[in-house]
Amino acid sequence: MIDTGDLRKGITVEIDGVLYQVLDFQHIKLGRGSAQVRLKLKDIRAGHITERVVQAGTKFSRARVERQPAQYLYADGDLHHFMNTETYDQIALNTEQLGGALQYLSENATCQLLIHGDQAIGVELSAAVELKVAQTDSWVRGDTAQGGTKPARLETGLIVQVPLFINTGDVVKVDTRSGEYLERASGR
Repeated sequence: MIDTGDLRKGITVEIDGVLYQVLDFQHIKLGRGSAQVRLKLKDIRAGHITERVVQAGTKFSRARVERQPAQYLYADGDLHHFMNTETYDQIALNTEQLGGALQYLSENATCQLLIHGDQAIGVELSAAVELKVAQTDSWVRGDTAQGGTKPARLETGLIVQVPLFINTGDVVKVDTRSGEYLERASGR
């Protein structure tokens, strides 16, 4: 069991038989009443985000989620195939199970498979990924007096604001938590 005082971002809890990942939490103390905790939770299986308010001191059962190293292989319609890099087993997940992670997955990308019991329930990405710029407008020196940005469509379809010096074909690092450009990468 885990208490509201022990909550951390990223842990997985089970509430009413549903697995949730804690995205954010905030302790609230108003006036004379008892303290409350506002939780922002992501349903791991369905992929949607929900918010709940619970009394401070509420206990949750901690879900046992195992992480296994994996490599993204390919997409086949609605199914996306991964290979466990330790056992070489292939596992297929559907689009709903992957949710927003699809925007950061290119072929041969590495990630962590999330396993609950004997079933794969999703993936966990590293904090930053390298993706190739598929299309962006050209830039002419002198277009702006200060550093500016322009939209760039990456190989996965994700649109990111990048500095003006980034060109089509460049490889950039993108933060998977915020979806923001971090830096130009050395390439793959």
